[in-house]
Amino acid sequence: MQMTDRGLLALARHEGLVPRPYRDATGTWTFGVGHTAAAGAPDPEAMPRGMPDDPDAGIREAFRIFRADLAAYEADVRNAVTVPLAPHEVDALVSFHYNTGGIARAALTRHLNAGDRARAADAFMGWRKPASIIPRREAEQRLFRDGVYPGGTIPVWAVDRTGRVDFARPVRSLTECEALAMLRPASPDAPTGSLAQLIARMIRGG
Repeated sequence: MQMTDRGLLALARHEGLVPRPYRDATGTWTFGVGHTAAAGAPDPEAMPRGMPDDPDAGIREAFRIFRADLAAYEADVRNAVTVPLAPHEVDALVSFHYNTGGIARAALTRHLNAGDRARAADAFMGWRKPASIIPRREAEQRLFRDGVYPGGTIPVWAVDRTGRVDFARPVRSLTECEALAMLRPASPDAPTGSLAQLIARMIRGG
Protein backbone atom coordinates (compact mmCIF):
# COMPACT_ATOMS: atom_id res chain seq x y z
CA MET A 1 0.00 0.00 0.00
CA GLN A 2 2.03 2.90 -1.36
CA MET A 3 1.17 6.29 -2.78
CA THR A 4 0.92 6.60 -6.53
CA ASP A 5 3.09 9.07 -8.40
CA ARG A 6 0.09 11.39 -8.67
CA GLY A 7 -0.44 11.10 -4.93
CA LEU A 8 3.19 11.96 -4.21
CA LEU A 9 2.91 15.05 -6.40
CA ALA A 10 -0.36 16.11 -4.76
CA LEU A 11 1.13 15.81 -1.29
CA ALA A 12 4.27 17.70 -2.26
CA ARG A 13 2.05 20.40 -3.74
CA HIS A 14 0.11 20.72 -0.47
CA GLU A 15 3.30 20.93 1.58
CA GLY A 16 5.52 22.99 -0.69
CA LEU A 17 9.29 22.58 -0.56
CA VAL A 18 12.05 24.53 1.19
CA PRO A 19 15.55 23.37 0.13
CA ARG A 20 17.24 24.25 3.43
CA PRO A 21 16.15 24.14 7.11
CA TYR A 22 13.41 26.50 8.25
CA ARG A 23 11.28 27.08 11.33
CA ASP A 24 7.67 26.02 10.90
CA ALA A 25 4.67 27.74 12.49
CA THR A 26 5.46 26.11 15.85
CA GLY A 27 9.15 27.06 15.73
CA THR A 28 10.26 23.50 14.93
CA TRP A 29 13.25 23.15 12.64
CA THR A 30 12.01 21.55 9.43
CA PHE A 31 13.52 20.69 6.06
CA GLY A 32 12.30 20.07 2.56
CA VAL A 33 8.76 18.73 2.39
CA GLY A 34 7.83 18.85 6.08
CA HIS A 35 10.69 16.72 7.46
CA THR A 36 11.49 17.15 11.17
CA ALA A 37 13.86 15.36 13.53
CA ALA A 38 10.86 13.39 14.86
CA ALA A 39 10.82 11.48 11.57
CA GLY A 40 14.47 10.46 11.97
CA ALA A 41 17.76 11.54 10.42
CA PRO A 42 18.84 14.05 9.32
CA ASP A 43 18.12 16.57 12.04
CA PRO A 44 17.23 19.83 10.25
CA GLU A 45 18.64 21.91 13.09
CA ALA A 46 22.10 20.47 12.38
CA MET A 47 21.96 21.04 8.61
CA PRO A 48 23.55 23.99 6.76
CA ARG A 49 21.44 27.17 6.75
CA GLY A 50 20.44 29.55 4.00
CA MET A 51 19.69 28.79 0.37
CA PRO A 52 21.99 26.17 -1.22
CA ASP A 53 24.46 27.14 -3.93
CA ASP A 54 22.98 24.35 -6.06
CA PRO A 55 19.18 24.62 -5.68
CA ASP A 56 18.56 21.47 -7.74
CA ALA A 57 20.74 19.44 -5.38
CA GLY A 58 18.80 20.84 -2.43
CA ILE A 59 15.48 19.95 -4.07
CA ARG A 60 16.65 16.41 -4.84
CA GLU A 61 17.77 15.91 -1.25
CA ALA A 62 14.44 17.23 0.01
CA PHE A 63 12.57 14.78 -2.23
CA ARG A 64 14.83 11.89 -1.20
CA ILE A 65 14.12 12.48 2.48
CA PHE A 66 10.43 13.06 1.77
CA ARG A 67 10.11 9.67 0.09
CA ALA A 68 11.97 7.94 2.92
CA ASP A 69 9.73 9.61 5.51
CA LEU A 70 6.60 8.58 3.63
CA ALA A 71 7.32 4.87 4.14
CA ALA A 72 6.37 5.18 7.81
CA TYR A 73 3.15 7.06 7.03
CA GLU A 74 2.19 4.52 4.39
CA ALA A 75 2.79 1.74 6.94
CA ASP A 76 0.63 3.52 9.51
CA VAL A 77 -2.25 3.72 7.03
CA ARG A 78 -1.77 0.07 6.12
CA ASN A 79 -1.92 -0.91 9.80
CA ALA A 80 -4.91 1.29 10.66
CA VAL A 81 -7.18 0.46 7.73
CA THR A 82 -8.67 -3.03 7.55
CA VAL A 83 -10.59 -2.79 4.27
CA PRO A 84 -9.30 -2.82 0.69
CA LEU A 85 -8.48 0.62 -0.71
CA ALA A 86 -8.41 2.06 -4.19
CA PRO A 87 -5.13 3.83 -5.10
CA HIS A 88 -6.70 7.30 -4.87
CA GLU A 89 -8.04 6.46 -1.40
CA VAL A 90 -4.55 5.47 -0.27
CA ASP A 91 -3.21 8.75 -1.62
CA ALA A 92 -5.83 10.78 0.25
CA LEU A 93 -5.34 8.92 3.53
CA VAL A 94 -1.54 9.15 3.49
CA SER A 95 -1.76 12.87 2.71
CA PHE A 96 -4.18 13.31 5.62
CA HIS A 97 -1.94 11.33 7.98
CA TYR A 98 1.24 13.10 6.86
CA ASN A 99 -0.36 16.38 7.91
CA THR A 100 -2.24 15.30 11.06
CA GLY A 101 -0.59 12.13 12.35
CA GLY A 102 -4.11 11.06 13.25
CA ILE A 103 -4.95 8.05 11.09
CA ALA A 104 -5.11 5.60 14.01
CA ARG A 105 -7.59 7.67 16.05
CA ALA A 106 -9.54 9.49 13.35
CA ALA A 107 -13.30 8.99 13.01
CA LEU A 108 -12.80 8.67 9.27
CA THR A 109 -10.79 5.48 9.87
CA ARG A 110 -13.51 3.99 12.08
CA HIS A 111 -16.17 4.75 9.47
CA LEU A 112 -13.99 3.37 6.69
CA ASN A 113 -13.29 0.13 8.55
CA ALA A 114 -17.02 -0.19 9.21
CA GLY A 115 -17.65 -0.04 5.48
CA ASP A 116 -19.19 3.44 5.40
CA ARG A 117 -17.11 5.34 2.86
CA ALA A 118 -19.58 8.23 2.66
CA ARG A 119 -19.25 8.98 6.38
CA ALA A 120 -15.48 8.46 6.15
CA ALA A 121 -15.30 11.11 3.42
CA ASP A 122 -17.41 13.51 5.50
CA ALA A 123 -15.13 12.96 8.51
CA PHE A 124 -12.11 14.45 6.73
CA MET A 125 -13.59 17.83 7.62
CA GLY A 126 -13.42 17.05 11.34
CA TRP A 127 -9.76 18.06 11.09
CA ARG A 128 -9.99 21.69 10.01
CA LYS A 129 -7.73 23.67 12.35
CA PRO A 130 -6.10 26.03 11.72
CA ALA A 131 -8.50 27.56 9.20
CA SER A 132 -5.72 27.76 6.63
CA ILE A 133 -5.75 23.95 6.38
CA ILE A 134 -9.38 23.77 5.20
CA PRO A 135 -8.58 23.94 1.44
CA ARG A 136 -6.19 21.02 1.88
CA ARG A 137 -8.78 18.97 3.79
CA GLU A 138 -11.32 19.69 1.07
CA ALA A 139 -8.84 18.55 -1.59
CA GLU A 140 -8.07 15.34 0.34
CA GLN A 141 -11.79 14.71 0.81
CA ARG A 142 -12.43 15.21 -2.91
CA LEU A 143 -9.54 12.89 -3.78
CA PHE A 144 -10.78 10.19 -1.40
CA ARG A 145 -14.41 10.43 -2.48
CA ASP A 146 -14.17 11.19 -6.18
CA GLY A 147 -10.60 10.39 -7.24
CA VAL A 148 -9.98 14.00 -8.29
CA TYR A 149 -6.34 15.02 -7.97
CA PRO A 150 -5.34 18.67 -7.49
CA GLY A 151 -3.39 20.27 -10.30
CA GLY A 152 -0.76 22.96 -10.55
CA THR A 153 2.91 23.34 -9.86
CA ILE A 154 4.89 22.57 -6.70
CA PRO A 155 6.22 25.74 -5.04
CA VAL A 156 9.83 26.02 -3.87
CA TRP A 157 10.24 28.67 -1.18
CA ALA A 158 13.31 30.70 -0.27
CA VAL A 159 14.68 30.65 3.28
CA ASP A 160 17.30 32.79 5.01
CA ARG A 161 20.00 31.72 7.45
CA THR A 162 17.74 32.36 10.44
CA GLY A 163 15.20 29.84 9.17
CA ARG A 164 12.65 32.39 8.02
CA VAL A 165 10.77 31.49 4.83
CA ASP A 166 9.70 34.10 2.31
CA PHE A 167 6.18 33.05 1.32
CA ALA A 168 5.55 36.20 -0.70
CA ARG A 169 6.50 34.45 -3.93
CA PRO A 170 8.08 31.04 -4.68
CA VAL A 171 11.59 31.17 -6.09
CA ARG A 172 10.68 28.30 -8.38
CA SER A 173 7.56 26.40 -9.42
CA LEU A 174 8.20 22.78 -10.37
CA THR A 175 6.08 21.20 -13.05
CA GLU A 176 4.90 17.65 -12.46
CA CYS A 177 7.48 16.35 -14.94
CA GLU A 178 10.32 18.19 -13.21
CA ALA A 179 9.21 17.14 -9.74
CA LEU A 180 8.71 13.50 -10.62
CA ALA A 181 12.06 13.26 -12.38
CA MET A 182 13.72 14.51 -9.17
CA LEU A 183 11.46 12.53 -6.86
CA ARG A 184 11.73 9.20 -8.60
CA PRO A 185 14.70 9.13 -10.98
CA ALA A 186 14.36 6.22 -13.37
CA SER A 187 16.82 3.37 -12.81
CA PRO A 188 18.19 1.19 -15.64
CA ASP A 189 16.20 -1.83 -14.41
CA ALA A 190 12.92 0.06 -13.95
CA PRO A 191 9.92 -1.31 -15.89
CA THR A 192 9.92 0.08 -19.41
CA GLY A 193 6.47 1.56 -19.06
CA SER A 194 6.96 3.20 -15.67
CA LEU A 195 5.83 6.81 -15.39
CA ALA A 196 9.14 7.87 -13.88
CA GLN A 197 11.08 6.32 -16.77
CA LEU A 198 8.71 7.84 -19.34
CA ILE A 199 9.17 11.32 -17.87
CA ALA A 200 12.93 10.86 -17.69
CA ARG A 201 12.93 10.04 -21.42
CA MET A 202 10.78 13.09 -22.13
CA ILE A 203 13.21 15.34 -20.27
CA ARG A 204 16.18 13.83 -22.11
CA GLY A 205 14.31 14.24 -25.37
CA GLY A 206 14.45 10.51 -26.09
